[in-house]
Amino acid sequence: MSEGPRPPIRVLVCDDQALVRAGYATIFSAQHDMEVVGEAENGHEAVRLARRLRPDVVVMDIRMPLLDGIQATLRLAGPDAEDPPRVLVVTTFNVDAYVYDAFKAGASGFLLKDSPPAELVGGIRTVARGDALVAPAVTRHLIGHHAEHLRPASGERSAVTGALTPRELEVFRQVAQGLSNAEIAAVLFITPETVKTYVSRILAKLGLRDRVQAVVLAHRTGLAGHPG
Repeated sequence: MSEGPRPPIRVLVCDDQALVRAGYATIFSAQHDMEVVGEAENGHEAVRLARRLRPDVVVMDIRMPLLDGIQATLRLAGPDAEDPPRVLVVTTFNVDAYVYDAFKAGASGFLLKDSPPAELVGGIRTVARGDALVAPAVTRHLIGHHAEHLRPASGERSAVTGALTPRELEVFRQVAQGLSNAEIAAVLFITPETVKTYVSRILAKLGLRDRVQAVVLAHRTGLAGHPG
């Protein structure tokens, strides 16, 4: 018995500019696998609608009135959020602090507004399936740049090393460098499918939602590709 068609990805668009919202809605609604379930013009409305409409992905601007996109993301997808949606931050501002703060708040991806429509559409699909959306080199630069300002909680490093097997720790360190499953497989001489299994197990053991959170944790604990 074959599986039926998958339900469309439910998308909530959040931006303070009506023309931008309308443009996004037109692009996303034209996709066979997407449904725009609502639009918000500020952070407060984004949070309210997301909690009521339960979208799969929230496309979030950063600079919005009343409540900015970072704080809205934190409320929707932060550590205290229940059943959080995936948040894809899309902004005109290519500033390290914004990107880092967005990921720290719980975002799963970051794109600029001048990205081609195909890239925006692909970004929604990427975060909807649970992957992070930032090029490995960008991830390494951003998180590495801010690593010196991160402060691990007491015992956090030992908790990570205690939870993972030596092989899982190897994979964890490679993930922290922003490597793809195929790249990790080549480094560790295992198959990409095996890497995928390891990554899923690591995220489950550490209570992490996606690879971005793994990168942040690895740098915060000093385990990002370094021995010890």
